[in-house]
Amino acid sequence: MLIVEDDPELAGLLRDGLRAQCIDPTLAATFAAGRERAALSTYDVIVLDVRLPGGTGFELCRELRRGGVTTPVLMLTALDAVDDRVRGLEGGADDYLTKPFALRELVARLQALARRRPALTPAQHRVADLEVDLTAREVRRGGRPLRLTAKEFALLELFVSHPGQVLDRATITAHVWDDNHDPFANVLEVLVRRLRRKIDDGFDPKLITTLRGSGYRFGT
Repeated sequence: MLIVEDDPELAGLLRDGLRAQCIDPTLAATFAAGRERAALSTYDVIVLDVRLPGGTGFELCRELRRGGVTTPVLMLTALDAVDDRVRGLEGGADDYLTKPFALRELVARLQALARRRPALTPAQHRVADLEVDLTAREVRRGGRPLRLTAKEFALLELFVSHPGQVLDRATITAHVWDDNHDPFANVLEVLVRRLRRKIDDGFDPKLITTLRGSGYRFGT
């Protein structure tokens, strides 16, 4: 789940409340960050605040729909006018919730949207003898099950969804971490090294290629 909300206090409350419901959301605080994460992900639901630095949730929703993103969108706003609700729905949003709201209602709406999500993106990927089931969150290579951490799986999810593409540091960190991540820290290299050890060591062909100065490419 992706939450695009510029109010750090509200974003933190939503994150903590959803984690208590066993939902671990990704946070973005600006129009640009929300657009980047939404375009790269396979989130079940996207929550958009209407007022964002760099643009509006309405504009972001329309842009995502034009770009082929079909993930259900729920709009969050302090505005309570009928015209604003209509504007959001006409822009491609699937639901609308006005602030202030009860967390229980938000969770119920998000769960309903997730159940309605069309299966337009493949849930299962196979590259060489690597099998990844994004729905069941299961990974096998050579028929052998592999155990990945949440961050390792998020990185692998990004890789298998963009085979053959060069993914730079900014793209990867935007998908795996939220806005509080330091892009200059070496945790990305550590994460790639851990994932490579699990899915490449002892197997051929090697699937993760480091392109010095450019990023990483996944595939045969």
